[in-house]
Amino acid sequence: MNEQIRKLLKRFEKVEELLGHADVLADQKQYRELAQEHAYLTDVKEHWQLCERLEKQISENEQLLRTEKDPEFLEIVRQEIPALQSDLAAAQQRLETLLIPPDPRDSRNIILEVRAGTGGDEAAIFVGDCVRMYKQYADKKGWKYELLSCTESEKGGFKEYIMVMSGHNVFRLMQYEAGTHRVQRVPETEAQGRVHTSAITVAVLLEPDEQEKIVLDERELKIDTYRASGAGGQHVNTTDSAVRITHLPTGTVVYCQEERSQHKNKDKAMRLLSAKLADVTRKKAEKEMASLRSSQVGSGDRSERIRTYNFSQNRVSDHRIDMTLYKLNLVMDGDLDEITEALVAFFHQQRLAAIGDQSI
Repeated sequence: MNEQIRKLLKRFEKVEELLGHADVLADQKQYRELAQEHAYLTDVKEHWQLCERLEKQISENEQLLRTEKDPEFLEIVRQEIPALQSDLAAAQQRLETLLIPPDPRDSRNIILEVRAGTGGDEAAIFVGDCVRMYKQYADKKGWKYELLSCTESEKGGFKEYIMVMSGHNVFRLMQYEAGTHRVQRVPETEAQGRVHTSAITVAVLLEPDEQEKIVLDERELKIDTYRASGAGGQHVNTTDSAVRITHLPTGTVVYCQEERSQHKNKDKAMRLLSAKLADVTRKKAEKEMASLRSSQVGSGDRSERIRTYNFSQNRVSDHRIDMTLYKLNLVMDGDLDEITEALVAFFHQQRLAAIGDQSI
């Protein structure tokens, strides 16, 4: 690992130098790519330096145990060592995750779709809980989010919620959230105190970049306008501002009613439609290029049950990596790094194994 770190630190110095060149500043595409690489390399450098500091502190404390005579001071030193070792293990795990090679798509914008599945009102309420969880995670990571479309539920939460998320490593960390999320808890509406099981589905779509941009032919679109409606007053208006677009060749339907302006709703709906069509094209290309096994690795199929949230036990379990954490309260407040980073590492190893099998 040390050799890999040395190469990355050398590259960090080179990227810093390049970012100061006038010709790079004049080329926005190159500057943006280098800036993203610089952010990644800065993360690596900071975590490497943290590991070195913690290792030095542990070594100094162990030396003090051999030389110090003051019993009270010795006890303080002894108590510090396990905490330092725990911090070091966490920093090393984070560094190992960072050393997974970056993907050009890591910081691409995503469109996150969260929908209620089985469970009726309770599923819709859990959609609202998960939307809050993802927004709080985004706030911790410094990401931005923008509502594209939502349908509120009368008892609270949402039947569906669709938003754009953007920021450093947003796709890298969020791509494996796609799938079925199961919740086990006593609903507020349950008088007998019985635990109910509900489910929601999450989809993660890459927003198309310039190379993937879908050119939509207006003749292939059926555009309907209608009056916005919803559970809340701000979503109900008296003009036909809501927009529904049907892509006739594929039957794909999208809609938006969040804005008061029909024009803005149409723009958002077109943005969502482009992402959905680009996702279909991308998956078709991946299937043609890859073997069945490698194309299924980390596919994020929404029919796959990926995670269970058990509120009575304060437990969250990710079934793909056999990870169980007893801190669901923190996870629901956006403390997702331990799960998302473990998933990045797991699926990286899966891809490496799939490539190894193909080469045999």
